[in-house]
Amino acid sequence: MGRRHNDSDVGKCALVVFFLIGTISCSSVYLFLTVVFRPSVEPLPSVEGRKEEQCCRGFEHLELWGDAVKWGSEFRLNSSEECCMACKRMCRGDGGPCLCNSWVYCGDREACGPRFRECWLKRQKDALNPDRRDSGDLVMWTSGFVFDKEEGIVGMETDHGILRIKLLPECAPRSVSYILELLALPHCVGCQIHRAESRGSFWDSEGNHIKKTPYGPPFALIQGTLESYGTIFKDIPKEHCPTINRGSVAWVGSGPEFFISLADHKEWRNAYTVFGSVLSEDMEILEKIAQLPTKSEIWNNIKVSILENPVSLRFRRMNIKS
Repeated sequence: MGRRHNDSDVGKCALVVFFLIGTISCSSVYLFLTVVFRPSVEPLPSVEGRKEEQCCRGFEHLELWGDAVKWGSEFRLNSSEECCMACKRMCRGDGGPCLCNSWVYCGDREACGPRFRECWLKRQKDALNPDRRDSGDLVMWTSGFVFDKEEGIVGMETDHGILRIKLLPECAPRSVSYILELLALPHCVGCQIHRAESRGSFWDSEGNHIKKTPYGPPFALIQGTLESYGTIFKDIPKEHCPTINRGSVAWVGSGPEFFISLADHKEWRNAYTVFGSVLSEDMEILEKIAQLPTKSEIWNNIKVSILENPVSLRFRRMNIKS
């Protein structure tokens, strides 16, 4: 006669079953996202009226120079986040320039010595070309940028129009620093959009997903690369990963592959570093690109749409009034 399972045995079995279900579910989500944004280098994947994320992050091992508006020798705080917030509070929010648009903090007690917890608030003469004094693992400072409403706008120029992108340095300082490096180059040969997928019938014109419809294909996005020929790209560590909304500009993995979303993608569950947002007035340019002729490719049994003729990109300075 077989032995009857006691309550303890049943409980253990249930835990094992739940564990297996959870593991399979997580693996499925990971594999789906990997396929959706598979890099093209292999065989080939206003921000719309929403309130910006409240972030205050810095770039470790970087010292920004510039004119001090508050001296760190007389201003000490408990964290780099507090230093960042002190700088943000010096932005009036009325469209005028921020009194402070960069900050420098020393948060390593051993390395900083008597300068530990110093917070220097600074004003860069050129917000899109900040004065960098030093960088590298031996630099004890953490620095960050703060852009007011009309600062930190860069243009991604295409043959179909200029996409104005509001950069988010408080949320993704390393990513924004890389974009500013591209902005300083005389060209961006190799930067391009190579994939374009419309909203199809799965999302409405405002980017809302229509109930009881699939999430693609098409996947409501454009995708490309931001690596210029002749430069050495270093992987960018994951930074702030909010929910992807219509207009979000984010890295695929650690870059240089990037995408701009044409719809809200809550199903992607905070998976990607977002470093900017396309101004709502320019979303129609993306919609045009999404309608360009494409050819189909299959990535791990999923159909994706690749542009027959990639769209070249060029970065340029601009402001919200341009």
